[in-house]
Amino acid sequence: MTAPNTPISRSITKSILSREQSEGVGARVRRSIGRPELRNHDPFLMLDEFSHEDFAGHKGTIGPGDLQWMTAGRGIVHSEMPVKSQTRAHGLQLWINLPKEHKMCEPQYQELLDGQIPRATPKDGVVVKVIAGESHGVKSQVYTRTSTMYLDFNMDKNKTITQTIPSTYTGFLSMLKGTAFIGDKEFEGKAHHTLTLSEDGARTVKIQTKDDDAHFVFIAGEPLKDPIVQHCPFVMNSSEEIFDTFVDYQNNKNGFERARNWRSTIA
Repeated sequence: MTAPNTPISRSITKSILSREQSEGVGARVRRSIGRPELRNHDPFLMLDEFSHEDFAGHKGTIGPGDLQWMTAGRGIVHSEMPVKSQTRAHGLQLWINLPKEHKMCEPQYQELLDGQIPRATPKDGVVVKVIAGESHGVKSQVYTRTSTMYLDFNMDKNKTITQTIPSTYTGFLSMLKGTAFIGDKEFEGKAHHTLTLSEDGARTVKIQTKDDDAHFVFIAGEPLKDPIVQHCPFVMNSSEEIFDTFVDYQNNKNGFERARNWRSTIA
């Protein structure tokens, strides 16, 4: 039974297996958000768990746990959390929608080394990397135009914690390793599954481990409730805006590529 005055936890409403598929040379991707079972989860458009063989020596790579966060005009926020070993990369790729009023904003780019990402340690055996938002009094320096919390949890076995969440946010957990039990009903979340949180206004999420350690990300954000029209890398609010976006792209008027002779310095 729940003790008196204990906050009611959000529950899990859906569990989606991130099925592995090939994408590019040597790349393997497990997609959850963006699949037919979960086309999007406002404000989130796509979530990929990826791995890549023969990663060492690629230009532009960053180190274990480092973070790159890029806000792109024309409708998307793109973040990457690569974890790099000598010959294999593993990480997450998240796309977040932008509010209508910000879809034409100038591109922005943020990069943090792993040592610059603040950690919360709510108890022994629990470490939370606060990539965006706040956890247990620790705040991130990453700026997001769409209000977002992005927390990377590592929990030893036999631990229980509670994570707060704004009452209006939608959210999910993406299980990377091990098993965790979510909510008062202890929904079992297993590796490579994405678990969507109930949208009942509860302000806490109870998370516990039992016989296994667990590694997962806790991601939540303010839903935009805007129409979504998505085609290739562009996300707008109408088909007409998508057409205009492609015209701008072809004429080098948007994104980092607005200069006709622009070339990446790291590719």
